[in-house]
Amino acid sequence: MAFGRSSRRKRPVEPVTLKILVAGGFGVGKTTLVGAVSEIRPLRTEERLSEAGRPVDDLVGVEGKSTTTVAMDFGRITLREDLVLYLFGTPGQDRFWFLWDELAQGSLGAVVLADTRRLEDCFAAVDYFERRGIPFTVAVNLFEGAERFPIETVRAALDLDPEVPVLLCDARDRSSVRDVLVAVVEDAMARADVPREPART
Repeated sequence: MAFGRSSRRKRPVEPVTLKILVAGGFGVGKTTLVGAVSEIRPLRTEERLSEAGRPVDDLVGVEGKSTTTVAMDFGRITLREDLVLYLFGTPGQDRFWFLWDELAQGSLGAVVLADTRRLEDCFAAVDYFERRGIPFTVAVNLFEGAERFPIETVRAALDLDPEVPVLLCDARDRSSVRDVLVAVVEDAMARADVPREPART
């Protein structure tokens, strides 16, 4: 009996799934980034900003923003046949930071999205991941009309360690976001092979 092509088919590959966080300040583009790259319809937990929230929601620099993430964004992207990323976008406002610890459990690494017009808004995310020893990559979102700065200038302003990758990206562009995610995975994997110092307290 002759064997046809069907008898030599490869077995389906069981992909490795990795969890990546997307963090940063309020209105920096986290929801946009997850939506741009997700191959499934993203889960969003956005609510409209209200007058009652104005005293606690800092809208300086993002006056046109009308919604905010109150829990998380969720998306998925297959980087290779054997590698799938689950993306969890964190809420950017101070009053929702209590959710970060739960979202961070089991994460391989993180993207800290930055806006050069409001770099100070991502200090909290940088500090959070540094303290917990979670590898992260800083992605500078290239907003229209924002002044462009050299990567080393951004690195110095954020006081980053030399090994922290800093990239430019467009959170609306799938290819650009994918490049950032590849960098996050490669950096986190490389660091996993090297013993790390205990997280700073």
